[in-house]
Amino acid sequence: MTLTLEEAGRALADPAAYADDARLHAALALLRREDPVHWVEAPGYNPFWAITKHADVLEIEREHTVFLNAPRPLLASAVQDEINKRRAEQGVGLRTLIHMDDPDHRVIRAIGADWFRPKAMRAMEPRIAELARRYVDRMAILGDTCDFVQQVAVHYPLYVILSLLGLPESDFDRMLKLTQELFGSDDGDLRRGETPEELLAVLMEFFAYFQEITEARRARPTGDLASAIANARVDGEPLNDFDTASYYVIIATAGHDTTSSTIAGGLHALIRHPDQLARLRDDPGLLPLAVDEMIRWVTPVKEFMRTATRDYELRGVTIREGDAVLLSYPSANRDEEVFDDPFRFDVGRDPNKHLAFGFGVHYCLGAALARIEARAFFEELLPRLESIELAGTPESSATTFVGGLKRLPIRYALRGRRER
Repeated sequence: MTLTLEEAGRALADPAAYADDARLHAALALLRREDPVHWVEAPGYNPFWAITKHADVLEIEREHTVFLNAPRPLLASAVQDEINKRRAEQGVGLRTLIHMDDPDHRVIRAIGADWFRPKAMRAMEPRIAELARRYVDRMAILGDTCDFVQQVAVHYPLYVILSLLGLPESDFDRMLKLTQELFGSDDGDLRRGETPEELLAVLMEFFAYFQEITEARRARPTGDLASAIANARVDGEPLNDFDTASYYVIIATAGHDTTSSTIAGGLHALIRHPDQLARLRDDPGLLPLAVDEMIRWVTPVKEFMRTATRDYELRGVTIREGDAVLLSYPSANRDEEVFDDPFRFDVGRDPNKHLAFGFGVHYCLGAALARIEARAFFEELLPRLESIELAGTPESSATTFVGGLKRLPIRYALRGRRER
């Protein structure tokens, strides 16, 4: 695939590029090789610098007082950027941890931090193992074929994170639909509509739901994460309605969508690399390394944006105060200077310095949970798996933010339920 540098840069602002691995990685490899700090002017978008080298993404993540999340934490159209700016000025709209900088970020992050520490995660492992068994059993019930994404992968992590929040199972399907509409706004199969107003309607439905949860948990706390969020206080005052709802939204959505992408993409990688599947089945002790390789391979979060607060020089290029930079995580995770043979899927890769969870103060709050969920699922699946192959063509979602496979048709044979 022959691309100019300008075409390669514009691919980062094209949702369809993320549904085409060959096109995306050809563009990213060209940028890493020839112009790793590349100015992008894409139709319909405000311009930005594309940062594609692992070392440079790491440097900008470390310089969190120079490169801020606000006012442009995610890549969006110029029209949506302006709408987001007006909403922020009015104090309304989504304001999650990924929208914040210190000191607000540090204070708000601390509200849920204890729920994701190792001790809390260990306490959840029996429930996670139970849910992993339930969804491998579900594969057996479905017979010998299924769409692994839609019938298994999107549901298992959803049950985990919403159980942590303490939400009723009767609401899980609603949460799944809203999450897919929120993160799938660039994909014709997933979005509710194409206009900013229709995307706002998705957010407002989230907010209305979580406003009810907040009122219920303030009246009667139930010892779950939703209660901790609802009753959190900053400087002696409760969070305002938008910040409270935003906290729920980021936990409920990012807490399952990224993990489902990892599990589905990881299974796809094992099918495509049967030698690695055999290696992992022969040596289950490799599973923790294999999970991190799946995370690197899939890289569910495609980008975050930062804005420079002062002039900053990177690889001889001056990024001016006020300029936006796009941190390309799929590119950093295929950097030839960091990873030996980065386009080889290797379940024993060690070290594996991937940046799929970010780095520094904005390191993913749920990283440990994501690893535990993926490990528990494959611990349950692999001993029962007799055979597996594709039963159709996998399809990836069109996105510039979060995504992965949206369909993975498979044919398989499973042994009966494992004894524990």
